[in-house]
Amino acid sequence: MVKLTTELIQNSMQYMNPCRDRELDLRGYKIPQIENLGATLDQFDTIDFSDNDIRKLDGFPLLKRLKCLLLNNNRIVRLGESLEEYLPNLDSLILSNNNITELGDLDPLATLSKLKTLSLMNNPVANKQHYRAYIAYKMPNLRLLDFRKIKAKDREEAKTLFKSKKGKEIQKEITRKAKTFVPGGNMPDSKVTNLSPQEIHKIREAIKNASSLQEVERLTRMLQSGQIPGQKPLQVQPSNGQQENDEEMETDQTNGQ
Repeated sequence: MVKLTTELIQNSMQYMNPCRDRELDLRGYKIPQIENLGATLDQFDTIDFSDNDIRKLDGFPLLKRLKCLLLNNNRIVRLGESLEEYLPNLDSLILSNNNITELGDLDPLATLSKLKTLSLMNNPVANKQHYRAYIAYKMPNLRLLDFRKIKAKDREEAKTLFKSKKGKEIQKEITRKAKTFVPGGNMPDSKVTNLSPQEIHKIREAIKNASSLQEVERLTRMLQSGQIPGQKPLQVQPSNGQQENDEEMETDQTNGQ
């Protein structure tokens, strides 16, 4: 795993791609998060982040020139808010082979008014009911979804559905299911005392190796309660809501038996 540093950006391959766009190649470094892109000086039309370990699409400075982001084969589960403030001219976003799960998790993309091409192939969300209709409704300027054209007929049908009473109920359910956490992002720090480097490593490895988002959620709740997987509960400082956390942990342990 490699930190995305200014030095890495400056030393990475830069070239004119077949579309005659200036591209920065950051493939395959196992980068965990997007950062330090100010070092690009907004000199690129395309940035390729494929084959890394990125979990959240955020961390951008203002990049007015950037038109295309390639993020195939990462671990993205969440999209940052207000992306339009930092990527105002983003035209193509390729998120194939990631871990985006719920339709509501895609809502931040609706503010990208220049977005014309979007790929979510091989994400769990692509198997959701009303997948194409919801995206066509929420992103009226999008032309290609998973490299298939969104037709005017498809857009009209989506509009009719989601403006109906049934469609409004569907939207409420979509919003309810949208995630409100980043896996590993709510790990205990100041609440938990006497954490050794080995214990911190064990926490990170447990979340990294989880086989499903449900398992990640369960582990995150356990960690917030001060328990390291496979060990006895940690000593935690008293805080408001601690009793509720303990009860939740006990429920999780009972359900797992």
